[in-house]
Amino acid sequence: MRGIDAARRWYESAGAPMLEREFSGVASRIAVGRAGHGSECFGYDDEVSRDHDYFTGFQLWITEADEREFGFRLERAYARLRKEFPPDGEGAATTDSSELGDAEEGVTVIGDFYRRHLGFPGAPENWRQWLYTPDHAFAEAANGAVFRDDLGVFSGIRDTILNGMPEDVRRKKIAARAVFMAQSGQYNYMRCLRHGEPGAAALALDEFVRNAAQMVFLLNRRFAPYYKWVFRAMRDLPKLGELSGMLTDLLIDGGSGAAKADQIESICAQIAAELRAQGLSDCEDVYLEPHAFAVQSGIIDRELRALHIMEG
Repeated sequence: MRGIDAARRWYESAGAPMLEREFSGVASRIAVGRAGHGSECFGYDDEVSRDHDYFTGFQLWITEADEREFGFRLERAYARLRKEFPPDGEGAATTDSSELGDAEEGVTVIGDFYRRHLGFPGAPENWRQWLYTPDHAFAEAANGAVFRDDLGVFSGIRDTILNGMPEDVRRKKIAARAVFMAQSGQYNYMRCLRHGEPGAAALALDEFVRNAAQMVFLLNRRFAPYYKWVFRAMRDLPKLGELSGMLTDLLIDGGSGAAKADQIESICAQIAAELRAQGLSDCEDVYLEPHAFAVQSGIIDRELRALHIMEG
C-alpha cells in the first residue's frame, strides 16, 4: 500500500474518531492530510523508499489563533494516538533518518507549513515570489492529499499555488528555459565535443535535459518536482510526457555525439511545435532562441518583460 493511502486509512480508522471524540467543537477548524517532504507525498514510494525517512502519519493544519486556543492539546492527542493506536504494522516507520528528511506529521500552523516549503506563509503575493521560488518548492507545498478541510484556509492556499501562477510569469519561465535549451543543447553541446572537451559537453547535455524537463512541466502548467522524481512525474503529463524517455536516453545512452545532437533537435522541434500550439510563439524555426524572444515579447507586465532573457 502506498504511504498516502496508509495515512488516509489510519486517519479514517483512528484519527477522525479521535478528533470527533476529543475536539468535537473545533474539529471542523482542523485541516487534515499529508503533504510536503517524501516520495510518499508524491505517490512515488516503493520498497526502496522504506529504507529511511519513511513513516505512516498525517498532518493537522490549523490557524495561528487556533494554535493558541487548542494547539498544545491537539499535539498531545496526536502523540497519544500514535502510541495507543499505531498504524497497522508500524513497519512504515523507519529508524534511519537524515537532517533534511525530518518527518512532517502532527500539528502544524498553516503559515508555518507554507513558510517551511516556500519561504513565505501562504500563496505568492507578487510576480517576484512566483518567479524566483524554485518550482520544486511549489511542487512539495502542493503535493499529497487533503483528507478534510472544512475551514478551507489550507486548501485555498494550495489551490492558488496549483492554479494561480500568472501567465506573464509562466511566459518568463518558458522563455528562459527555451534560451537555455538552445544555448546548451543546440549550440554548445557539439561545439564542446569539437573542442575536445567531453566533460564540458556532458555538462551542456545535463543543462539541456534539466531545462527541457522543466519546459515540459511549464507547458503542462505544472511544477517540476525535485530532480529525483522529474522523469517519473513527467511520464504522467498529457503534453510531451513521452519526452521523458528521450531525455533519459540522452543522459544514459552511449550513442555518438552526432546521434545525441539529432535527438536534441527532435526534442526541440516538438517543444517548438507545442509553443506554437499554445500561441506562445509564431516562429517556424526549430532553433529555440528566437522562440524564447517571441515568448517574452508577449509578456504584458513591462518590468517583467524587461528582465534578461535568461532570468527566471
